[in-house]
Amino acid sequence: MSVLVVTSLGDIVVDLHTDRCPLTTKNFLKLCKMKYYNGCLFHKVEKDFLAQTGDRTGTGTGGDSVYKFLYGEQARFFEDEIHPDLKHSKTGTVAMASAGENLNASQVFGIVEEKEGLDTLAKINEAYVDDQGRPFKDIRIKHTYILDDPFDDPRQLAEFIPEKSPEGKPHDEVT
Repeated sequence: MSVLVVTSLGDIVVDLHTDRCPLTTKNFLKLCKMKYYNGCLFHKVEKDFLAQTGDRTGTGTGGDSVYKFLYGEQARFFEDEIHPDLKHSKTGTVAMASAGENLNASQVFGIVEEKEGLDTLAKINEAYVDDQGRPFKDIRIKHTYILDDPFDDPRQLAEFIPEKSPEGKPHDEVT
């Protein structure tokens, strides 16, 4: 199961462990379907370590899960799905970023150390950043395109899927 993430620096294909982390991957896929990530800044980049995005405020302190949209404020966060055998040490790995135990929402991070063939991640990794890790030049997610989604859409999700993406293109139009 995968998603194409189009950034201001190039494209990234994200493969998901839908069988191992169903809450997390369903959250990510449905937020992508809602175009939630379109326009999001990479608000933190730590060279040879990680790049973080998914907070619409751009501060690193915000974000909502799809479950909040579907079930209300009490469902803003969801439980951790930790598997000791799933490591966050390989370039291109994407995981939820949270402020603590069971505080997962929309923020994600990816491992960005340089590896051959991962041009977009290498460009993000080379970004000039301030002392807080915020890039001086904005790096944004432009669009996300779901390539494969094994989860049925909850009935109420349709009301949160925009007719047009934030860039004004129909949500099902791939450029």
